[in-house]
Amino acid sequence: MAAVSASYELRFDAGRVCLDLVATVNGRFGDEPVERLDTPHRLGQWLVGARLLLPEVPPDVVDAQWLDRFRTLRDLLFRVVYGEFDGRAADTDVERINALAAAAPPALRAVRAADGSLVRAHAVTPPCEALLAQVARDAVDLLTDATARDQLRRCEGESCALIYLDTSRGRRRRWCSSEVCGNRERVARHRRRAVAARA
Repeated sequence: MAAVSASYELRFDAGRVCLDLVATVNGRFGDEPVERLDTPHRLGQWLVGARLLLPEVPPDVVDAQWLDRFRTLRDLLFRVVYGEFDGRAADTDVERINALAAAAPPALRAVRAADGSLVRAHAVTPPCEALLAQVARDAVDLLTDATARDQLRRCEGESCALIYLDTSRGRRRRWCSSEVCGNRERVARHRRRAVAARA
């Protein structure tokens, strides 16, 4: 099996679920965009990784319609988050986020695991609307919290402009991911020094 490209891997390092959804496509600002949510199965993996859907939910619940709706929400979040970061998002887009956030959240319940501990379970398999609402509510919470908005940063990576929440000590985080963009920057810096030393 071929190795999975790092640019294709699902990431959960932006600090908020709404920002992690925006990060499922990269290269919007230069490089050829890489679509990480290219199949319903990949969306299901993202939903489980984001802790919106529990792993025991049958994978065929997530279908092509879910994929279309989550990509539509992602594009809307992109416009609103980047619009607010750069000044002011379109009020019509903000109203669309509000409308999506109004749906009822997924119902959860506490159940006993085999070891006797309490674990989360879905009361019923959540509909797509409930999960879309959960992500939209996260965006509403983020964008209306002055402290959180103050922690929003744009990645300094050469070909990346993802927005992430900087909760590091001293607010000195420079990249959306130290392992991805930070590592690329360190490799590039090392190459520049090696070229300079040879010259």
